[in-house]
Amino acid sequence: MDPKSPLPVMHVSPRIEDGFFLGVVLVVSIAFAMVVEPFFAAILWGVIAAILFAPINRQILAAMPGHRNGAALVTLFLILAIVIVPAFVLGAALLQEGAFFYGKIQSGEINFARIFAQVIASLPDWATPYLRRMGLGNFHAAQDMVTRGFTSSFRTLAAQAFQIGQSTFSFMVALGVMLYLTYFLLRDGEVLAQRVADAAPLRKGQREALFSQFVIVIRATIKGSIIVAIVQGLIGGIVFWALGIQGALLWGVLMGAFSLLPAIGTAIIWAPVAIYLFATGAIWQGVVLVVCGALVIGSVDNVLRPILVGRETRIPDYIVLISTLGGLEMFGFNGIVIGPVIAALFIATWNIFTQMRGAGDTAN
Repeated sequence: MDPKSPLPVMHVSPRIEDGFFLGVVLVVSIAFAMVVEPFFAAILWGVIAAILFAPINRQILAAMPGHRNGAALVTLFLILAIVIVPAFVLGAALLQEGAFFYGKIQSGEINFARIFAQVIASLPDWATPYLRRMGLGNFHAAQDMVTRGFTSSFRTLAAQAFQIGQSTFSFMVALGVMLYLTYFLLRDGEVLAQRVADAAPLRKGQREALFSQFVIVIRATIKGSIIVAIVQGLIGGIVFWALGIQGALLWGVLMGAFSLLPAIGTAIIWAPVAIYLFATGAIWQGVVLVVCGALVIGSVDNVLRPILVGRETRIPDYIVLISTLGGLEMFGFNGIVIGPVIAALFIATWNIFTQMRGAGDTAN
């Protein structure tokens, strides 16, 4: 063979080229995901903030047309004033309240064993055998049962909260990334969303249904869960404060957190306190707490959620419970949103698939 002769051209099948390029796309996408993984929470909450405040940003942009940068900046300042600053103030007050409450426990001024003994002693005689049969006859047995029931679900959440407190610099960096990303998503969010939608290898109907469902689910999860939790915690804290119960802010925040779990709810906080009030002779305070807990705090979910979300987007309570606990276990605090969103998208995907199957059967 003449060394000067040109090399033979190899013809590669277009299918092989497409397959290779798809592999390159997957590898680069995975590498990019690994690069941004340390800021996963910042990106998640940036996307959530942009989705929630997009309608407000559109209204501001309509009032100042042609100024997308200015509209996004005004919306970002609103997010700071409405969400970020109040969250910092609440966090600082909660830390102070928690430290004060913990000091009283350490000094023995608040003794849970003594409180438990008072409650058991005030119960009628017929209730004591049932408690012993359930293994709740003494404080340590009850403590072990409660600990086993809740520690696994909330260990990750507590660990992340501790890490935030220990690494303030990292938290502030993540917050800055979130706000920075939120600004650009508010300004260019519709264009970026359209690019992602065009790149998704899905049929137009499937793509539109999934993207619209994703936005609906984000808004439903935040508006229907987080806002309801804030309202329930706020009402519970005010009731505790009005009744003179120590640590009202702490108990209010805990009620808001537990309200995210439908099968548990705020009653896990106010019910034991009401029992203690009855056991210690504070009858009218106990009655007020039970009435407010059962009728006022408990009805907030049924009243507000349909107004904020709409009944058609509501996820069954048992799915919310399982997905929230699973999300907390896998993703920590971010799982409060990620778990229900994944569950809702799972339901939406199967609904779309079922409709497609039905349309295919009809066509045949």
